[in-house]
Amino acid sequence: MTGAAACLAGCRGVAVVIHGSSGCYYYPSTLLHAPLHGTFIQESEVIFGSEDRLHEVIESIAGTGERIAVITTCVPAILGEDVKAMLSRYDVLLVDSPGFAGDLETGYARALSVLAPDPDPEAPGVNIDGACLLDPRSCGNVQEIQRLLHRCGVPVRAVLCDDPLERILRPAPFTLGTNTDVASGVGELLGGTLGFDAVRKTFGRVADRFIDADTAPVFSEIDQQEERLIRTCDKYLRRFDPPSVAIFAGAAYAQFAADTLERYLDADICCIGLRTQGSIPRTSDYAGSLGKVKSMIAGSNPDLVIGSSFERSVCQTCAFIGIIPPLRGEVRLAPRPLAGISGTLSFMEDVLNACMDQKNRLRR
Repeated sequence: MTGAAACLAGCRGVAVVIHGSSGCYYYPSTLLHAPLHGTFIQESEVIFGSEDRLHEVIESIAGTGERIAVITTCVPAILGEDVKAMLSRYDVLLVDSPGFAGDLETGYARALSVLAPDPDPEAPGVNIDGACLLDPRSCGNVQEIQRLLHRCGVPVRAVLCDDPLERILRPAPFTLGTNTDVASGVGELLGGTLGFDAVRKTFGRVADRFIDADTAPVFSEIDQQEERLIRTCDKYLRRFDPPSVAIFAGAAYAQFAADTLERYLDADICCIGLRTQGSIPRTSDYAGSLGKVKSMIAGSNPDLVIGSSFERSVCQTCAFIGIIPPLRGEVRLAPRPLAGISGTLSFMEDVLNACMDQKNRLRR
């Protein structure tokens, strides 16, 4: 349900209604920081049906000019209510996405399938894919890829999904990815943007598809910034041993983090706990519970843990950096990417500072 809400709430011009209990509303509301509506089903609606309550909420927002999207949750699904029939007199988008139907990525994909973006072959520019309001790195990812495309003279058509609805429904025929865990599958994917090598390959394809694009500034920036990163990591390794690292993230971010740390810091990736059901070409386990997280961290004894507030709560004396939700108990104002050139630099900056801070604390 939260994945579906993250997708639809990113479409400006859509009013999202969570059809469920108060808890089903407040959980995505506190994580997404986006305006949502709720039916707040109570005991009486469970017994006598929720149709009147659903109509009341829809009528209250019908005159706003926004497209209405209704996301069903566990309660109406378990009751077996025919929500589609209830909404037959309204022009709404309906996403059946109770919690037991799958994880966040499943809900995101269901919402996208209901939106059904249809690429316009004449639309200029490219789309940026993999944007998700729940992802604390999403805003930074989008801004970074916009910056790089601007340097090439290539316009951005649509951000999937963090853009006005009309752009999302009629995107360009070409797409750049930032997080394949929430990929839209819209248009021809020119490649990903996690890591310097991925950016090189992807912008090489951009040059092939757009004959007027000037990708030389991007390639030059990659070379310069990679040299800076190598010098900085070499300086760290002259003082400290390579860190052992436990990574907890979706498949895309986990693969990026592991590859980057091994390449530039000679890190020992002692365990990878995946938040998604996907797989990566590395030894990994699905880490879908706090108990599993605890056992993986205790069994590997890492210097650095990468993940969310859940991992931070059990990593004790380890260094920690957060890259996936939830990230509670800290202020996050500036957009910090993982994608693009700045994304790799930002990630490694966090890693080096966290590791050095841990070494200094242990010395004291």
